[in-house]
Amino acid sequence: MKIKNKTEDQADIYFYGDIVSSSWDKWTDTDTAPEDVRSILDQISNVNQLNIYINSGGGSVFAGLAIYNMLKRHSANKTVYVDGLAASIASIIAMAGDKIVIPSNAFLMIHKPWNGMYGNANDFRKMAEDLDRIEEGILNVYADNLAEGVDIATIKDMVNAETWLNGTEASKYFNIEVTESNKMAACVSDNFKNYLNMPEALLTKDTPKDEIDEHELIKLQIQLELL
Repeated sequence: MKIKNKTEDQADIYFYGDIVSSSWDKWTDTDTAPEDVRSILDQISNVNQLNIYINSGGGSVFAGLAIYNMLKRHSANKTVYVDGLAASIASIIAMAGDKIVIPSNAFLMIHKPWNGMYGNANDFRKMAEDLDRIEEGILNVYADNLAEGVDIATIKDMVNAETWLNGTEASKYFNIEVTESNKMAACVSDNFKNYLNMPEALLTKDTPKDEIDEHELIKLQIQLELL
């Protein structure tokens, strides 16, 4: 994670990879951990304008919530630009902006938190309860950024369904400024294989072929388990 275009009054920062818990979890140099954000914000503590650019498939819930809270605490006016995708916990990071800008052909994705685990029935019941509490925290962030007239119950239904919204659609539910479509930045994420409702545009343009096959296989497996 790097500072770009830093002046005395403003700075640009980019979230252009997955959100991970620590530097040990990084697979590429574009992945971002809370410690990276803390270090960057310490270097730009006096700027008045912070421009935040996002193109991320999501990642660790707790890391993303930590990043969101760090950004919210920063005293600068914050403008978030979703260049291609703000999916999963990256959509929460986007909500840290005083102003959120999404082109009509970029995407915001919201869904239920998930986790993999093993254990006995008690362990699984506790994990389900923990995930419900985590979801409540996520919904609280969305609730602070609703468009006028939108009820949080509507967002909860969309979260349950794993909903992908382009900029125009997202502006119906959240306080988002829509701009004209532009050349959408490509986004590759380890998290894509976990999503079931990815828009065709992202699958065909931005997802490598082996990830498309894996995505379809997981989707088929889940459908079979539900039969």
